[in-house]
Amino acid sequence: MASQQDDMKASASGCASGLANPLPWAKSLLDHAKRVVVLTGAGISTDSGIPDFRGPEGLWTRDPEAEKLSDICYYLSDPEIRKKAWRSRVESPAMGSHPNAGHHALVALEQRGVLHTLVTQNIDGLHQLAGNATERVIEIHGTMRLVRCMSCSYRVPMEEVVERLNAGETDPDCPACGGILKSATISFGQNLVLEDLARAERAAQGCDLLLAVGSTLSVYPVAGLVPLAKHSGAKIVIVNGEPTAMDSLADAVLCGGIGDLLPSLIA
Repeated sequence: MASQQDDMKASASGCASGLANPLPWAKSLLDHAKRVVVLTGAGISTDSGIPDFRGPEGLWTRDPEAEKLSDICYYLSDPEIRKKAWRSRVESPAMGSHPNAGHHALVALEQRGVLHTLVTQNIDGLHQLAGNATERVIEIHGTMRLVRCMSCSYRVPMEEVVERLNAGETDPDCPACGGILKSATISFGQNLVLEDLARAERAAQGCDLLLAVGSTLSVYPVAGLVPLAKHSGAKIVIVNGEPTAMDSLADAVLCGGIGDLLPSLIA
């Protein structure tokens, strides 16, 4: 006869299965974990008013041309793309956004003493604003809260460049060398920071549970952290608004509103 734990695990096999509530099983896994790595994607920030990219109402779903703003080749070669990218920064809801219940739940997880590393694909800086320790957060795709020169070491807070944009500049250049300025984010065509990726991989290999939140888990090499953790013996819990590419590897899958599910999972 199957145990109650087996029944709970079976009910957590995936949001597409229509099976019973997987939350108790996922909560049990998390409650028994001692070294947790969290991987977050755009879905955790949608409740903060920041649209995701690939979801049904995502930025790139609604406007495929907008993806060019995140392509380094287009950005460096086309002044009009840069102007549009800077306008999008000024108009972005992320600039004035605040952490939501999902972000605060991960702060609570850290306060429990089990959060080892938080790897985020997001560039909004909301994990740190919520209260997660900066040294635990790996912003694998960089941050929109800083601007860097593509030719020299010049780096300033985004607010300084926004002031120049509000004053009438459309494609601000570097005041130090005249080079092209860009948000300190990793665009398509740019390499990830190898030290950050190596640190994230070490964390995934050393954790006993990987919690993936708000990501489609389809963008590599970051999505590869999930099978890396799984093959190293970790449990996998996925929380997302829709099925992901890694659901088949998960020990528990919670589908629904992240702002509701994540606090319930961590409480």
